[in-house]
Amino acid sequence: MKTLFISILGLLAAMTVNAQKLTSPDGQMELNFKVDAKGKPTYNLTRKGKTVIADSHLGFDLVKENANKAMDFEYKTFADKDKIEKKANMTTGFKIVSTKESAFDETWKPVWGEESSIRNNYKELAVTLSQPDNDRTILIRFRLFNDGLGFRYEFPSQKNLTYFNIKEEKSEFAMTGNHKAWWLAGDYDTQEYEYQTSRLSEIRGKMKDAITENSSQTPAGPTCVQTALQMKTDDGLYINLHEAACIDYATMHLELDDKNMVFTSHLTPDAQGYKGRIQTPFNTPWRTVIVGESGKDILASRITLNLNEPCKLTDTSWIKPTKYVGVWWEMITNKSHWSYTDDVYSVKLGETDYKKCKPHGRHGATTAHVKEYIDFAAENGFDAVLVEGWNEGWEDWFGHQKDYVFDFVTPYPDFDLKGIHEYAASKGVKMIMHHETSSSTANYDRHLDKAYQFMVDNGYNAVKSGYVGDIVPYGEHHYSQPLNNHYLRCITKAADYKIMVNAHEATRPTGICRTYPNWIGNESARGTEYESFGGNPVDHTTILPFTRMIGGPMDYTPGIFEMDLSKVAPGNTSKVRSTLARQLGLYLVIYSPLQMAADLIENYKRFPDAFQFIKDVPCDWEKSVYLEAEPGDYVTIARKDKNSDNWFVGSSVDENGHTSTLSLSFLSPKTQYEATIYADGKDASWDKNPQSYTITKRKVTSKSVLRLKSASGGGFAIALRAIAN
Repeated sequence: MKTLFISILGLLAAMTVNAQKLTSPDGQMELNFKVDAKGKPTYNLTRKGKTVIADSHLGFDLVKENANKAMDFEYKTFADKDKIEKKANMTTGFKIVSTKESAFDETWKPVWGEESSIRNNYKELAVTLSQPDNDRTILIRFRLFNDGLGFRYEFPSQKNLTYFNIKEEKSEFAMTGNHKAWWLAGDYDTQEYEYQTSRLSEIRGKMKDAITENSSQTPAGPTCVQTALQMKTDDGLYINLHEAACIDYATMHLELDDKNMVFTSHLTPDAQGYKGRIQTPFNTPWRTVIVGESGKDILASRITLNLNEPCKLTDTSWIKPTKYVGVWWEMITNKSHWSYTDDVYSVKLGETDYKKCKPHGRHGATTAHVKEYIDFAAENGFDAVLVEGWNEGWEDWFGHQKDYVFDFVTPYPDFDLKGIHEYAASKGVKMIMHHETSSSTANYDRHLDKAYQFMVDNGYNAVKSGYVGDIVPYGEHHYSQPLNNHYLRCITKAADYKIMVNAHEATRPTGICRTYPNWIGNESARGTEYESFGGNPVDHTTILPFTRMIGGPMDYTPGIFEMDLSKVAPGNTSKVRSTLARQLGLYLVIYSPLQMAADLIENYKRFPDAFQFIKDVPCDWEKSVYLEAEPGDYVTIARKDKNSDNWFVGSSVDENGHTSTLSLSFLSPKTQYEATIYADGKDASWDKNPQSYTITKRKVTSKSVLRLKSASGGGFAIALRAIAN
């Protein structure tokens, strides 16, 4: 009996060491962690007793050491090949050394954002693991919030783990069923595919059609999808998988075992096929699981930002949310062009003499035309003007993986850079620089200091960068570790020059804008430009807030008023799949501190009453309230201006239309407001009558309820001006 008692005590002690439980601050979520019989780190996640993530394993497969060369682990002899095999294994043979629990609760203030303050409240479990066969340790850190989980791997500095290469990260997310999902085909070079809506089991069958032609693409696998991945269970639970703080690491995709419904991390490889080159000490990005009982819960989550480091810039006074217009949409629609001449087909910068070339007459970035946009910005209260196609090289910029494609400082003969700088300054308007790299990151790195100094010298405090085409250095991918390091290098270097960056075709955001708030904009998905390339799916903007925007704001470039693009550029048969009223609503639905009024000046002059909303709507917010949200169907968001008592509401709906019943209880109870409502007309629809809209005004209070009907592909916008106490 005594022996049995001692054995039971030993078993209980082992269970205590090998099984850990962590609850969220509100007690509704529970993380369980253990090391299984094979020594595999294993976790699961529940909410209110329901399993969200079933037992899932964690770890890595490492690249095997070269048996004939001392390299990764500083071995001087490699006679023991069994040891080499063992060292590549970082998935089994682990034991728990120690655990530490802690709690954290703070409120921090972003430089800009969807609200002026953000609460960061979580409980933490740090588990130190040893792998005796390899005499090395790792730490897995879990942070459990009321609305989800974040975890990462931490590699301490240690003798037997200094340098290593990752073959694959093996973080699992085991689903409990065949959930409905809104997903994007996995690809190492583009996020500009159409979102798919299906059951998880249907991903494999839909993958071929989900992959469409793009300027650079490398599909990642038959069941591989991108993050953020949005799902909904049959019993109505919303689950979102993504990552946070992806720094010095490859972008993560998710590969689905569609027999068992288990996702496993799938990293983007570099040019040699390695998925990470690590020097310890090192921390991976966070893997995130956001959980909610409604779509609104997902949109309200701030887990991605909270898992990033606080702002590292000591002075942020120069970082300003910006509303802008520009010479851009006319090139996208093919009304005008980025290039200057048809006389040259092969450009050699410094040798090609543009002064001897005959202008083709379709160049958009001319001095006179840019001044028209400066005047328009000044007259209508816009902060800045973007100009693309101002610099030499556009006749030969794409399709050849050209190294020296742009120098970022030499204007075309018809673009008076100094004169435009002086003219814009006289009107109180800033200019936004454009740096298309043609994905020659090697060339951009060489020119970065010169290009940024040139901007400072000529009054530019913001740049839109672009990465169209296959990457140079050859063989690299847009989302590999080296490229992610390049993008961050551009951001940190820009901060040295007090420059804000809006990166297009770059890696998808993971909340790094908290740490470096001069990273003020990103594209990283199909934006408005695709409306000119055949059109985005009608439900596109009802999915983006649940997917792409979980990582951060998007420069979607809304505000298109002329939907029939043949009227803009004869020969372009595309139609913008949206009503005009929805274009206004997108300024609230698609959050960005950098918002463009993207259409042509003449189209805004045709609809001055609707244009008034774009003039009025801010792009920096005190508070955001998510009124209704269902991925793929509708999204309606209210936001309070950071600098006044005014509120603004925007909505976007899918092809089925939607009727919204909105309680205005979010308004101040002691204030009366004048509501200006921009809504779809009774006969509106995106395909037949997109420019049918109504504008009505009424007095409202916090007790008011509005009932608004949106058309197919429609939406609405509301400006709520505080008028009395």
